[in-house]
Amino acid sequence: MFAMHKHTLFLIILHVVHVVVCTNVKINFREKEKEVLDQILGPGRYDARIRPSGLNGTDGPVKVRVNIFMRSISKIDDVTMEYSVQLTFREQWLDERLKFNDFGGRIKYLTLTEANRVWMPDLFFSNEKEGHFHNIIMPNVYIRIFPYGSVLYSIRISLTLSCPMNLKLYPLDRQVCSLRMASYGWTTDDLVFLWKEGDPVQVVKNLHLPRFTLEKFLTDYCNSKTNTGEYSCLKVDLLFKREFSYYLIQIYIPCCMLVIVSWVSFWLDQGAVPARVSLGVTTLLTMATQTSGINASLPPVSYTKAIDVWTGVCLTFVFGALLEFALVNYASRSDMHRENMKKQRQRQCELEHAASMDATSDLMDTDSNATFAMKPLVRHPGEPMSLDKVRQCEIHMQPDRPNCCRSWLSKFPTRSKRIDVISRITFPLVFALFNVIYWSTYLFREDGEES
Repeated sequence: MFAMHKHTLFLIILHVVHVVVCTNVKINFREKEKEVLDQILGPGRYDARIRPSGLNGTDGPVKVRVNIFMRSISKIDDVTMEYSVQLTFREQWLDERLKFNDFGGRIKYLTLTEANRVWMPDLFFSNEKEGHFHNIIMPNVYIRIFPYGSVLYSIRISLTLSCPMNLKLYPLDRQVCSLRMASYGWTTDDLVFLWKEGDPVQVVKNLHLPRFTLEKFLTDYCNSKTNTGEYSCLKVDLLFKREFSYYLIQIYIPCCMLVIVSWVSFWLDQGAVPARVSLGVTTLLTMATQTSGINASLPPVSYTKAIDVWTGVCLTFVFGALLEFALVNYASRSDMHRENMKKQRQRQCELEHAASMDATSDLMDTDSNATFAMKPLVRHPGEPMSLDKVRQCEIHMQPDRPNCCRSWLSKFPTRSKRIDVISRITFPLVFALFNVIYWSTYLFREDGEES
């Protein structure tokens, strides 16, 4: 009995000494992390080829929650219809096989840099054209394993993604570019992607884009069904508004100036043929060059864009100003011909009128019996002109009845001058009317499509 008590007392003393020694020795938790990693990921303990079980150890699908942090959007290309983005991509899921002892909260999580050590969702970007990881100075990727088995995967990547655009309202348009993420091999029976609750998409502050403004973004689901099953899919729709000030300065104002310069031809003298022709041809070629330069920066789409309507109408106005001079030149030559014919007609009427007056005086000098002589049926050359013919010449020489428009146009005696004067008023009025219709149509269409 005494030996038994002696043995028990020895064990108590040994336990007290062990506790005192353990409390005085500082524990290296980095070594503990290595032991934990060897314990949960050691050979024969964990197989990364097998997906985790569902919620609460069931056979349901693994739920992977995704969130994105957009660091920058470098370009949005209208010609290739693509955009480039750099983002931090994060996934989080539960793998109960990775549970470990956190030593009373002293180990918050374990960090890995090798993604192949644990099971990973087979996510891919379905509208990706190009992409690469960042490896300077070290690979920008990590995996955190939490004590309750939760896994957080984070990586920084740069992507070039396709963005089909509708350019009918260009450059008054808004474009929606998507970022689509889907499972490649696991169906929804095994893997489901979900957006992280709260704030699944974050955008860096002071995001700068050269020609666009990011107005808003929307998250949604885009599950797809194929012959091999249904696959989980997530998408982010980015709504970009094109900055109009650049196009106003580079396209719209220069085109307006070219159209107005082409109207200078209406104020030049109709005899200044070299000046008017050179002005018309120069503005026409400049406008054509401007139009070709605009179209070179856009894809050859099959529909008409808003900028095509603008440049086409401006080109038509410049071409119309050149044709107006051709009409003025033709009218000027016609006026000269009419003026010569009028002078000849006036001279002939005056001669015939003088001849008739001489014949009348001769008749007054003849015998009174000849007063009742009959007029010949056929007038021979050199005979005096009849009174009817005189009246016709007088009527022809009389001016037309006064009219408001005619009285105003009478200030400009030639048709060529009248064409120039009418063009000075008509061209600016029609161009102003076109501007009212153009801007009201496309601005209201933009607001309607946005709503």
